[in-house]
Amino acid sequence: MKILLTHRIPDNGLELLREAGELYVWKDDSVMPREEILKQCQGVDAIVSMVTDKMDAEIFDAAGPQLKVVANYAVGFDNIDVREAEKRGIVVTNTPGVLTQAVAEHALGLMITVARRIVEADTFTREGNYAGWMPLGFLGQSLWGKTLGIVGVGRIGTWLAEAAHRGMNMNILYTDVHHDDELEMKLGATYHSLDVLLKDSDVVSIHVPLLESTHHLIGERELNQMKETAILINTSRGPVVDEAALYHALKEHKIFGAGLDVFEHEPKLYHGLESLANVVLTPHIASATIEAREAMAEIAANNVRSVLQAGKPLNPVTTKDLLS
Repeated sequence: MKILLTHRIPDNGLELLREAGELYVWKDDSVMPREEILKQCQGVDAIVSMVTDKMDAEIFDAAGPQLKVVANYAVGFDNIDVREAEKRGIVVTNTPGVLTQAVAEHALGLMITVARRIVEADTFTREGNYAGWMPLGFLGQSLWGKTLGIVGVGRIGTWLAEAAHRGMNMNILYTDVHHDDELEMKLGATYHSLDVLLKDSDVVSIHVPLLESTHHLIGERELNQMKETAILINTSRGPVVDEAALYHALKEHKIFGAGLDVFEHEPKLYHGLESLANVVLTPHIASATIEAREAMAEIAANNVRSVLQAGKPLNPVTTKDLLS
């Protein structure tokens, strides 16, 4: 069996894959160019893809009819044409569950970092500007007892809600396609429409998949509904937020700040976003803990092995998931 990895993954995953077949691993830590993927996927039985790799009909054609599985090294799968894969009998898998805490921790870290202006203060200090204690220097906001609005209460959103409520006494508002009775009972969380949540929250954290219905879910209209003191956090997918609208909202101080781990046209940023002091930017690293990434590698590898050896995926993604 031939297996293509478009990026190196932790060694535990590589060892499992070596037991299943012959590996081709992209040579360095850069994103594998699409032309290289088209070249190297020819004749492979499995592809381990990253969120940066568009897996579509062109790739499937280049790989050939023996391609059996595309194992995405991510919980999201918006980079894969699941409908086209299903039509061709190609199994698609992902890595759910194991990165829940890592992503939620990162969202929580961004919340605190933006609220307390930590990156601004770090830059100020490194540049040699610190001359002594400043009574009015880098005044930020306390999150204790404030209101957190969570857009999407799946695994990650639920974990963040618990951490923020139990750790910082935050009131929890949420919006989702369904009510969550357990979350309401455990944390006193309250369900609201997106409009109400945006108006009433001090922090808004986004945890929805990228679907047609969530593209630009947060745009100019939505940003204008937020408090001037509010903070927006996005660790889900970049296109959920209209990045141009967010840039102007931040520049004009319509909201207090933002923390972004994902971007609309990743890895490119909206021009000027990097120059704003009231936004914290991280390079899609919310799941970047040793524990989470090793667990993701194991799941992706075992999905490949299970499909190639038994014809059954452990974590299948189907067209039904596109509607959830």
